[in-house]
Amino acid sequence: MSALTHFRNRKIAAQSLRKSREVGRARNFCHFGARSGAILAVAFTTLAAGLWASPIASAATTAVNLATASTYAVMAGSTITNTGPTVISGDIGLSPGTSITGFPPGLQSSGVTQVSNAPVGIAQSDLTAAYLDAASRTPFSTVSGDLGGSTLVSGVYQSASSLSLTGTVTLNGGGDPSAVFIFQSASAFTAATGSQVLLENGAQACNVFWQVGSSATLGTSSRFSGSLMALTSITLNTGAQVSGRVLARNGAVTLDGNSITVPTCALAVSTTTVAPTTTTVAPTTTTVAPTTTTTVAPTTTTTVAPTTTTTAVVSSATTVPVTTTSTTTPVTTTTAAPTTTTSTTVVPSGPPATGFGGTAGHRSSPRTPLILGSLGLAGFFGALALRERRRG
Repeated sequence: MSALTHFRNRKIAAQSLRKSREVGRARNFCHFGARSGAILAVAFTTLAAGLWASPIASAATTAVNLATASTYAVMAGSTITNTGPTVISGDIGLSPGTSITGFPPGLQSSGVTQVSNAPVGIAQSDLTAAYLDAASRTPFSTVSGDLGGSTLVSGVYQSASSLSLTGTVTLNGGGDPSAVFIFQSASAFTAATGSQVLLENGAQACNVFWQVGSSATLGTSSRFSGSLMALTSITLNTGAQVSGRVLARNGAVTLDGNSITVPTCALAVSTTTVAPTTTTVAPTTTTVAPTTTTTVAPTTTTTVAPTTTTTAVVSSATTVPVTTTSTTTPVTTTTAAPTTTTSTTVVPSGPPATGFGGTAGHRSSPRTPLILGSLGLAGFFGALALRERRRG
């Protein structure tokens, strides 16, 4: 064999070895890629399913802090005008305006009246801060149109335009006296004649807040609950009753034979148990000492002879048996029955309604992009695994 032939054979052998190694590496890479793609596809699919099924916890809604404005039943920026026998329980404030008319016949049953002075100026600043706080609360459920006929649970509700109330809206506290309700209206709010905000199952007027982007009107004989904070003015028609506050930042407050009372928050009912008390009277024993009586028999005289006289004295002793009398006072035990006060919580049944046009939940969820991303990656790695298997 010539040297050239030997060199060619060695070259061919080296090329074959190199080719077999490359094929082995490619084959291993295909198997590894297919296996890895399948594992990653399953992993991201599982992640997407978990994100889809698991709810996202949200922090409980907290009350709006009115600070010094919390003591005011009525506050306005320009004027306060009253007609008829209005009764106000709480402070009255006006700033920067100076005109308050209609008192009497209006009556302020408690509180003080502040007009264009430092205290009401501070209260107006606190009202502005509370108004902006209520307007910025998130997350919220979107509502629109009329709230009448709906039952709402604790949370934030926003209307992008005006908001109205015809009939009754029920606010259900779910058994929690600290449940908070915040309503955000981008423009006007109107409560119709005879409308009502009904509180049930622990909901309290002190934890209900209405933020109105322009003006608010409460209809004749309506019954309203919560702190009404309007950017411009507030008008209460004849006989409207408010368990809460009527607070206008810039405009006037107009009253007509109304009742307005600043609400107070009731604390949760606690359970108190009185421990039973036992009284024992010690027994008393009385013993009468024994008495012994001895009786001597009478003397007997016998004559034997005229000259001899013999007298025999016979003594007879009789013993009276001892009599013992024992008197024992019975033991008396008095037990006071325990007193137990039990609080019962009524939890509403069934899902709450959300009013006309409501969404009953968050407008968007942060888990949506995570779910879509996981599904996309699962599809990508699944396709990669299928392609590598076909190539292999």
